[in-house]
Amino acid sequence: MNRVSGFRRGLRAVAAYVRGAPGTYVWLLILFVTTVALHHMSPAFEHDFLRQRSTNIHELSRHPLRVLVTSAMWIDGGHWLPYVVLFTVFHAQAEHWLGTARWLAVCVAAHVLATLISEGTLLLAVRAGHAPRSAVDTLDIGVSYALAGVVAVLVYRIAAPWRYAYLAAVFAVYGVPLAAGRTFTDFGHLVAVLIGLGCYPLVRGCGKAWNPKETPAALRG
Repeated sequence: MNRVSGFRRGLRAVAAYVRGAPGTYVWLLILFVTTVALHHMSPAFEHDFLRQRSTNIHELSRHPLRVLVTSAMWIDGGHWLPYVVLFTVFHAQAEHWLGTARWLAVCVAAHVLATLISEGTLLLAVRAGHAPRSAVDTLDIGVSYALAGVVAVLVYRIAAPWRYAYLAAVFAVYGVPLAAGRTFTDFGHLVAVLIGLGCYPLVRGCGKAWNPKETPAALRG
């Protein structure tokens, strides 16, 4: 009986956690549906289909609003389960803390601005001859810029001095690939991190910073 009660309490806790982050889990559901759809496409059709929804230079110049929205509804690579973990650990935490509207504002700012800045930089590189002209049609879809922005804004959720260790880890995760590979996507991720950090005005009034030494009851107080 105790095990059954514990299982039910666990289910209720999970349900409450999901209800507290509706935007996160609706987005995950959309990604699940689109990922299943991708697995039913032939490789050739899939590439052309995703290219039309990609935030590359060519599509941004023709359908900017459409591709900025649709590019965030698909996962490059077709692996959905890792995003369940990432969304639960980062997006859901941020949505619980900031509320859906502010969380969504961080996501949109990171996704849109990092895309425009990275693709604008790539366009300059193409025009200067530092990148091939084929780069204007590169495949660029996914949710990683929004995720990077949310990962960064969670810096303000953590009290000092743990905040600085977390910040250092964020810059290591997103800065090392840029230093090693120097791709426009790596650059976009770092830009998204900076945009997330720049969202500090949105976190004001969202509660006390989390301190590992304090109990949940102390945080609520």
